[in-house]
Amino acid sequence: MDKPFHGFSELFSQLGLPGDTAGIAAFLARHGPLPADVALADAPFWTPAQAGLLREQLGADADWAEVVDRLDVALRQPPAPR
Repeated sequence: MDKPFHGFSELFSQLGLPGDTAGIAAFLARHGPLPADVALADAPFWTPAQAGLLREQLGADADWAEVVDRLDVALRQPPAPR
């Protein structure tokens, strides 16, 4: 059985964050780049509930794990040139 595909907008909604394109872009710009030595769920900008959700989804290799991994990669990218 295939795992369902979840996008950033759905993940952001699960995290209680604005899930529209502008909201996601603003979040990534405000909080990135995340240092390589900081695990995604340990980043200081998450609430305890958000960090717990991220850990749970990654630890269980849940169907959300792929999009959580994509968020991790996105947060580690250097800012785009203006």
